[in-house]
Amino acid sequence: MRCFRFLLVLFAVFVSGAAAYAASMSASASADAKHLHVQLVVPETVLSAGEPADIGLYFKLESGWHVYWKNAGDSGEPPHVRWTLPDGITAGEFQYPAPKRLPLGPLMDFGYEDEVLFPLTLSVAKTVKPGPAPLHAKVDWLVCREVCIPGKAELEVAATVGDHAGKTAASGPDVEIYKRLLGRLPEPSPQGAKAVFEPTATGFRLAFLAGQRETSAQFFPADQNILSNPTPQTVSPMATGLVLDLKKDPNMTANPAQLRGVLELSGGRAYEIAAVPGSVPAAAPPTTAGDAFRAAGLAFLGGMILNLMPCVFPVLFIKGLSLVQASGEAQHKQRGHGLVYTAGIVVSFWVLVGALLGLRAAGATLGWGFQFQSPIFLGLMAGLLFFLGLSLAGQFEIGLTLTSAGGSLAAKQGYAGSFFTGVLAVIVATPCTAPFMGAAVGFALAQSAAVTFAIFTALALGLAAPYLLLTFQPAWTKLLPRPGAWMEVLKQATAVPIFATVIWLAWVLAQTRGAESVAVLLTVFLLLAIAGWIMGRWPARRIPSVAAGLVIVFTIAVCVYGLNVFAVPVVAGNAATSASGVGGARWEPWSQAAVDKYRAAGRPVFVDFTASWCLSCQVNERVALRTPEVDAAFRKANVALLKADWTERDDAISQALTALGRSGVPAYVLYSSNSATGSGDAPVLLPEALTPGIVIDALSKLPAATSASAGNL
Repeated sequence: MRCFRFLLVLFAVFVSGAAAYAASMSASASADAKHLHVQLVVPETVLSAGEPADIGLYFKLESGWHVYWKNAGDSGEPPHVRWTLPDGITAGEFQYPAPKRLPLGPLMDFGYEDEVLFPLTLSVAKTVKPGPAPLHAKVDWLVCREVCIPGKAELEVAATVGDHAGKTAASGPDVEIYKRLLGRLPEPSPQGAKAVFEPTATGFRLAFLAGQRETSAQFFPADQNILSNPTPQTVSPMATGLVLDLKKDPNMTANPAQLRGVLELSGGRAYEIAAVPGSVPAAAPPTTAGDAFRAAGLAFLGGMILNLMPCVFPVLFIKGLSLVQASGEAQHKQRGHGLVYTAGIVVSFWVLVGALLGLRAAGATLGWGFQFQSPIFLGLMAGLLFFLGLSLAGQFEIGLTLTSAGGSLAAKQGYAGSFFTGVLAVIVATPCTAPFMGAAVGFALAQSAAVTFAIFTALALGLAAPYLLLTFQPAWTKLLPRPGAWMEVLKQATAVPIFATVIWLAWVLAQTRGAESVAVLLTVFLLLAIAGWIMGRWPARRIPSVAAGLVIVFTIAVCVYGLNVFAVPVVAGNAATSASGVGGARWEPWSQAAVDKYRAAGRPVFVDFTASWCLSCQVNERVALRTPEVDAAFRKANVALLKADWTERDDAISQALTALGRSGVPAYVLYSSNSATGSGDAPVLLPEALTPGIVIDALSKLPAATSASAGNL
């Protein structure tokens, strides 16, 4: 493995060449190099003799590029720095934030994407005299994506040693970076926690016992050649912690005296641990068949209710129209439409769950609706619905074009439409969760693949059940009006909710990716309108159909390229989405540290797990959370309000949802304060569909001591 790593780095150096060392050699506090910005972060440039000083090395990386943790994994190297400091000033070692798993083919690296701060402490001796104290650093690093590029820079900050007394509070960009990223460092193990491991035939069983049940974790070994890094780590929850099954590195010759590293738990909690050999207690008993059946039943009910959620409602217009059209057909044809529609839903769920489990096996932390966190998916989805809306509004007939493409297809056209309507229902349903569904899906994603697929199949059948039932009950279909000219008007009216959904998707894209993404999306709509005009102007002709197809292919390319290049993440989405409505200014961005801080201070906490693309979340905000009566109840109970915005991918939020037994949004959690009830009380999960009464009732059940807590932080 070491030989492979050496060859990989050597290859990277060869590919990049001498130009890779084009980083700035000027002695400034920051430098821009290939694919990253590097900066010395010094919150306070006035140092005091005899007192330690904070400093850090900050990297801002281009999308898709990463630098490495202290154990880089299967390849790579962490950054290094050589200091030139005044006499009497010495620098400590880097501190490393908890890394991410970075899969690359069969390998697994550990590192950081987007941005990272490596803090360290300067020691300033008491004998250092006041005056200039330049802090000079020679930094080198390895930045990688598919290839690795080494870089280096010389950085310098003009600090001084002076009188600390009377100095005003530090502020500025360095302070902002330092405060924002310092919280990502792993903490020491909680007091009373215990980490032990025991060897197995293939690796190790690592137990972390902290006194409470844990459901998800990943372990990053501090030492190389101990574990097989790409192998998925199996988590077994326990009443007092969890057990991780780890596979050892095939080249390891002797068991280690300790398993040192970082253990990351749900909610972004990360701890430095050094597990010692010991007896690992038995994990929780496996899930019983009764548990799986109960979860499947909840999933079925949740799927049925999902039909009423605002995400699926536009698709129901389409199915309602097809039901009316099919009312004059033979009974066996109606049943055929119902079965094919059900098949479209079930197959779509299987594809979605397969992708979800596959990505999770590769180390990604994802949840229900994760695809809506991709701007390209949002753009393609908006384009598909816009094109469908044009057809429903009467610009062209998809059926005539299909007829021109192949005569035999015409006979199957109706069933194909039913199948893909089922597919569409699943796609637009994923931003929503319904009552009973959240707990079932959260349970399913923590089980074996077979149980997961079984529960999601129950959810799919629940979603399809109302329409399927109508097609199998002839008496009910006789109540439908007879087909006639009015159906064309109904079809055009069906375009209205479809276009409303398109507007919602464009709004979500603008919220998360800025005005440039909207410009790309409008271009996509223009091209699709041209394609639709061609299909409507020359229906059922081969050459215009081919031309329209080419325009559609070009449109897809424009959508993917444009959103990939121009869609820039909008910063501070939490604040933007939290300031609307009654009391909006009191909502703060969520973090586990903020929850712990408020509870320790004697305040209950309400957390709104939400996302801009979650229609159920937006509805709940307006009908319940932002109403004057609920806001008054929050104030009376002195509740701290936190919003966990999952619009963009956020592993900490994903892990927090997993710990709560949920896999998607919306999710609403009410914590009582530690001072009133002790630290071990479980949070209260509210239903996915909120009313003011549900929230006020939950607040009224808070322990009296918490409600009476006064004083804000």
